[in-house]
Amino acid sequence: MSTTRRDFYEILGVERSADQDTIKKAYRKLAMEFHPDKNPGNKEAEEKFKEAAAAYEVLGNTEKRTKYDRFGHAAFGQGGGGQNFHDVEDIFASFGDIFGDFFGGMNRGRGGRGRSNGPARGSDLRYICEIDLKDVITGLERDLEFDTEDSCGECSGQGTAKGSTADTCGTCGGAGQVVTSQGFFSVAATCPTCHGSGKIIKNPCKSCSGRGRVRSARKIRVSIPAGVDTGTQLRVSGEGEGGHRGGPAGDLYVEIRVRDDDRFERHGLDLLGRLQISYLQALLGAELDVETFEGKEKLTIPPGANVGERLRLEKKGVPSLRGGGRGSLYYEIDIEVPKKLGKDEERLLREIAKVRGDEVLAPKKGLFK
Repeated sequence: MSTTRRDFYEILGVERSADQDTIKKAYRKLAMEFHPDKNPGNKEAEEKFKEAAAAYEVLGNTEKRTKYDRFGHAAFGQGGGGQNFHDVEDIFASFGDIFGDFFGGMNRGRGGRGRSNGPARGSDLRYICEIDLKDVITGLERDLEFDTEDSCGECSGQGTAKGSTADTCGTCGGAGQVVTSQGFFSVAATCPTCHGSGKIIKNPCKSCSGRGRVRSARKIRVSIPAGVDTGTQLRVSGEGEGGHRGGPAGDLYVEIRVRDDDRFERHGLDLLGRLQISYLQALLGAELDVETFEGKEKLTIPPGANVGERLRLEKKGVPSLRGGGRGSLYYEIDIEVPKKLGKDEERLLREIAKVRGDEVLAPKKGLFK
């Protein structure tokens, strides 16, 4: 018989519009309240601890949260979203880093589990890339140069010289941490002997001095697709910091910043420019050549155009990043009215005013007339 699962936002006690920091803080509060070490033998608290972890496993992941917002528990099939945490050890295994962050390095110490000392993934990097608005229309390729930490090629990130291996730390037994009990919790601190590595290197690699990592300058070329906007992030897999102890490299996230343009403003997929025309062009209409990012285009000014009126050029705006169309380019009309008229121009306009029956100021007389 199927049971109805509680809403993940309800479990964490947050609004659906909550940001990731709010979600993380809400989970921290619940994890502290229902932590098994604080509630020994309390099965109800343990179930709430697992329920909160399942909710955070989805809402704490941007991609999974998007699916959940659209389809609810059905987005994840029969499981309904969230891992099936059979016991609290599954939670500690999944959120080891998070618990280290939340509880100041607390370790439950069950089975002597400490910090993992095997291969570890390198950190992700972020690169700010500024481009022009015109580049958004066409897309471009850009060379990026930056310094980072890479795994040492000489020792494959192990830190030891060829033919030698690291010894297990005698202080922590290879755990990388020493654990002491304080009240409800077991508090883990970084081992002072091995500094958290769990290993003692007696014969270090000469290339990296035993660090397993070397500083390197990197240059890569990335493709920036048309339609990006300020804040768009492009993920380049494997171009982050090198891994630890032979682990995989992290990813590089290229964050786009689009510079302001002198001619056009961007509004979503649409562009807005301003066009100054004469009062006669506004009255009689005109066909003018106007700028676009792809060259000149004909724009028809209808007779009787008004200040602030917007005229549209279809499919001359910004391409959609996800495909399926392109925005429009709008020109907003500004009408230039001359402050001084020539004699013939003034005479003709007065005749027009007379025909229309418009009352206008009389012409100024000369000083001696």
